[in-house]
Amino acid sequence: MSELNGIALKILSNGKGILAADESTATMTKRLASVNVESDEKNRLIFRETLFSSRSMKECIGGVILYDETIKQKASNGKTIPELIEYNGGITGIKVDTGAKDLAGSIEEKITEGLDGLRERLKNYYNLGARFTKWRGVYIISDNYPSKLSISSNAHALARYAALVQETRMVPIIEPEVLMDGNHSAKTCFNKTSEVIKKCFEELYLNKVDLSGIILKPNMVLPGASSKEKISNDEIAELTLDCLKNSVPGEVPGIAFLSGGQTEIEATANLNKINQKNNTNFIMTYSYGRALQQSALKFWSKNVNNISGTQKIFDHRAKMCTLAAQGKWSENLEN
Repeated sequence: MSELNGIALKILSNGKGILAADESTATMTKRLASVNVESDEKNRLIFRETLFSSRSMKECIGGVILYDETIKQKASNGKTIPELIEYNGGITGIKVDTGAKDLAGSIEEKITEGLDGLRERLKNYYNLGARFTKWRGVYIISDNYPSKLSISSNAHALARYAALVQETRMVPIIEPEVLMDGNHSAKTCFNKTSEVIKKCFEELYLNKVDLSGIILKPNMVLPGASSKEKISNDEIAELTLDCLKNSVPGEVPGIAFLSGGQTEIEATANLNKINQKNNTNFIMTYSYGRALQQSALKFWSKNVNNISGTQKIFDHRAKMCTLAAQGKWSENLEN
């Protein structure tokens, strides 16, 4: 087993998942504004530290993705944030892309930027304690999209990023997110997601990326958010598993789904069904942001000093997601 494969397995094994706490300052400001909390550096740190020092960190969370601001902060006990995460048994990750910008030649679509200066940034993040990284490519679905240009450009960027990350002895999360926005069918989502993922692995292979030392972070196969189509958890699970079985090489150790606009319960129920039907060798777990944090954030906003109450809400959500990653969740456990 390679060093990178060992890190990936430590993050994903035994039902553990990833807490995506890498919201940019702009996104975190929107989240805090939605619950009437001022978004200053202190409040952002208090909320994140509350989660990172909760009990479920030891039992449920294998890794935490941080934002640039957070990886450089210190917790109230004097430990750096990566030291706090490590103390609680998790591995520190870092978002390293610089965001999605308009794609020249197809400005309805996006290309993720951040390759310039990435090698130097990665060395700094490694020295700060990071051992895995995240880069997100985004794709829209409509009659003409995602275009071949978008699929190809984002796959190439993800592969260049992954090669540089592995050179720095960290595990890259490959996140090609086909967005839920739109009125497309689940079948269309299946076809487009398959095309996107296959192209990513073509590029990863060309760039000599060690596939046993990556984590794939895809969307589940779902109908568009404004589609009238209603499909069951069983159908979502079957479509998602078929898509991944046909698109992902066997060397990849694990798949950590993004929640992508699903509610906390939807993201948990769908992950649970995927694991109950999982007949692959892939670990299938979660890398959730909002679907792990939203209830805790709402509770915390009422009293930012109620740390233990907030942790209790977060611990419950993390526990539900970990049960789902083992195919052992059921809705009656939510009460």
